[in-house]
Amino acid sequence: ASACAKAFYLDFVSRVRNITTPMADSAPAPAGDSRGRGDSRGRGRGRGRGRGRGRGGDGDSKEWVPVTKLGRLVKENKIKNIEQLYLHSLPIKECEIIDHFLPTLSDEVLKIMPVQKQTTAGQRTRFKAFVAIGDNNGHLGLGVKCSKEVATAIRGAMIQAKLAVIPIRRGYWGNKLGAPHTVPMKVTGRCGSVRVRLIPAPRGTGIVSAPAPKKLLQMAGIEDCYTSCGGQTATLGNFAKAAFQAIARTYTFLTPDLWEQKSFEKSPYQEHTDFLVKNHKKAVAHK
Repeated sequence: ASACAKAFYLDFVSRVRNITTPMADSAPAPAGDSRGRGDSRGRGRGRGRGRGRGRGGDGDSKEWVPVTKLGRLVKENKIKNIEQLYLHSLPIKECEIIDHFLPTLSDEVLKIMPVQKQTTAGQRTRFKAFVAIGDNNGHLGLGVKCSKEVATAIRGAMIQAKLAVIPIRRGYWGNKLGAPHTVPMKVTGRCGSVRVRLIPAPRGTGIVSAPAPKKLLQMAGIEDCYTSCGGQTATLGNFAKAAFQAIARTYTFLTPDLWEQKSFEKSPYQEHTDFLVKNHKKAVAHK
């Protein structure tokens, strides 16, 4: 049994090393270079819909067509920044909205692990990907996706991470001089048995942490922080989720600097009602 497990693990590692994952913003591959005898003009045998005579290789570079009210408002530049979405707690259902507001996002694959399900025909193996995404300036997201192919799992986790992007609150240790550099208060996150505690640190300390939370803190734009971890931290999925939960809790504390009264603004849906009604297309029911 141990020999079979070792052989499976070596095969999995070799597959992960040899695969090249297409990024979301990468240019589409030229038509006909991987299948059939096609050339750069899109002529070739091809198989399936969309690959054949007269079809070029521009199928992936389609223009974004929003399908939600929020997406339509964002595409028409009715909403100026992403903070308006967080202020009114508007759910984000399209990852293109995040691409529109945060074009400088960077992503990193934290881990790819095989998961198995026992069936009557044997074992079904799939791959689970953990992807973190952030702009190093107060926005962070974490996505998890499971799929039969490694590239598909990474791509799906990247989309989930974009939909889960949250604002990160930063503060000071001691005097409020210069730009915010650390977490504003002690915060704790838990997932499974893993507990992660973030503690403010003086300027110049750096991030004192394990590799997984350190990567998340760096992508969130936090420069100095102490951490205290407990539980089964070898489970990297739970470790990353606990750190993400702790970072997200920085905005859950109502500190005195947030006590001032502010006038309520209209929701973007209320403010741009005429635009949404004018550009609304009724769905045709197919019988």
